[in-house]
Amino acid sequence: MPAAMTMHSYVCLWLAFIIPVLGVNFDTCLAEVRSGQWGPVGGTDNHGRPSNISTATAITYELCVAACGSGQADFQWNIFSQQFSAWLLPYLALVSQLPFGAVARLDNLMSMLLTVGSPTLAAYSLALTVLNGHWIAQRFSGVSYPNVRNAVRILSSLQQSPLQVNTDDSLLASLVVLHSNDEFWEELTEWLNFVHTWSISAVASILWVITAYVFTVVDSFTGVVTFSTLNANGQAVGSIFLWLLPIVVGWLQISPKCDSERVNQAMDKANKIAYVATLDGEPTLASNKSNKRAIYLRKGAGEIHRDEQCTPPIYNYARFLPWTLAVENVYYAFREASERSNSYQPVDSAKGWEKGDRNMRVHYLNRSGSQAQVTAYVRTEPPEIYPRHRSRWGSGVVSRFLLAALVALCLTWGTTGAAILVAFFTPTKGLACRSGSYLIYGINSTLVWIMMVTSSVLAHYSTFTVSVKGRYFHTRSTRLAGVLSIFLRRLGKVLASINTIWIVLACLFQFGSFFDRCWCDSSVFYLGTKNAYNVIDVAPEDVAALNAPWIGGVALASGCAVLFMGFVNVLINPALPAD
Repeated sequence: MPAAMTMHSYVCLWLAFIIPVLGVNFDTCLAEVRSGQWGPVGGTDNHGRPSNISTATAITYELCVAACGSGQADFQWNIFSQQFSAWLLPYLALVSQLPFGAVARLDNLMSMLLTVGSPTLAAYSLALTVLNGHWIAQRFSGVSYPNVRNAVRILSSLQQSPLQVNTDDSLLASLVVLHSNDEFWEELTEWLNFVHTWSISAVASILWVITAYVFTVVDSFTGVVTFSTLNANGQAVGSIFLWLLPIVVGWLQISPKCDSERVNQAMDKANKIAYVATLDGEPTLASNKSNKRAIYLRKGAGEIHRDEQCTPPIYNYARFLPWTLAVENVYYAFREASERSNSYQPVDSAKGWEKGDRNMRVHYLNRSGSQAQVTAYVRTEPPEIYPRHRSRWGSGVVSRFLLAALVALCLTWGTTGAAILVAFFTPTKGLACRSGSYLIYGINSTLVWIMMVTSSVLAHYSTFTVSVKGRYFHTRSTRLAGVLSIFLRRLGKVLASINTIWIVLACLFQFGSFFDRCWCDSSVFYLGTKNAYNVIDVAPEDVAALNAPWIGGVALASGCAVLFMGFVNVLINPALPAD
């Protein structure tokens, strides 16, 4: 709370320099217009229809500029402080509960800017994470072989890491087949069993947001509405930031393994006890043969794959395709081993099948052999075509992408649309500064998501090579894809940073009366200069008419947030396959 109050004081002090304290008093201006000081023409009712100047409750845009000026309304500290503390400050505090974990602070800062600047990308990465967890459990559901359950846990936990799988030199085959590697799977599962989960500060921040949202929504319907409080009302602000609540709660439920140092340490420790088959059939530590490992985390992959190296889970969008391919390689190895063990085929075909028991379904004597035997045990095709026949994109990627995109866009535009709805129907009705600011935020959020996802697809495509006389080369198209990937990623991050600043400033401007000026309050952009008018004297029937769009906005934003959390909870923690 002290930190939050410090932020509050800092923002207020900063705002005092950019927003003048003294401005236009629209009540005084309307009184002058009614007195006839500015002539008999220009008065309207609150629907824009011409009215007697002495009883006018609104004035045309042209008269507003002439009589009141083009400046903003008076900055009222009590309104700004109340609205900022109730609507915006709880969300700014909740941002600190997002999972980070990158080694570089700049990457953590960028992940925060990407989240706030593009809730679409944040929701997409979260939805993709739970869909991947469900997909991998389904993918391995028909496999029954020792360590398969631990393999699913490990691969799912490594979604926040640049996972790589090496099938050369029987490394992966040995890791799957040899009973000497049982310890590898068990220990790595244990070492990755740390969580970014609930804490007192996280629960307090979430409860603060929920309580503030409920109380302020109730207050907005029951409080006294005036011209000043109507335009500074934070109903729309509360809706446009409501997406943050299911995002934070979702990540806390998933508990992503995003601590870069701990994940790398766990992988290094596990790879030290990984065994590989040899020519004579006696397994040896993989570290005795080379620095290559079957499962490892890519390091120093270059600028094209930079986002894959960043462990904050919002970057899961960048790891989606390479992670899927890595999982596929492990799956095929386990699948072939499972099918052969179900047919009672030992690794060493010269030996007979040793029956297991209820504690050991596949006897360890059936899981030993030479390098050639181990490799052949998990191979589905002849060496000359393996594994080039497989998709370079992975299975099920399109359906998961489409579903993740759908729920992400629904959450983004459900909350953004609610904010636009509330601001649009607040007198004067129409698309103006407030509703337009929210619309720009939603559009930019979607554009950032499109850029970043396209960048990840191009980055994956840039890894494709063609074989010429046994040598592999990159084509002109793959090199161009790499350049475009870097450009789109950087452009997306710049736009996300700008969008973050934009939405925070838009909220501050709304609370600080910056948008209370003739041009904004008259909805000139929507109605046009000749038809625009500024409602100053808000009638009780105008306030009553706001109940429907305000209730609709609350229902739309909260409904989309609840549905998104329901989506996450349905898919989280899927049933794991049996060993």
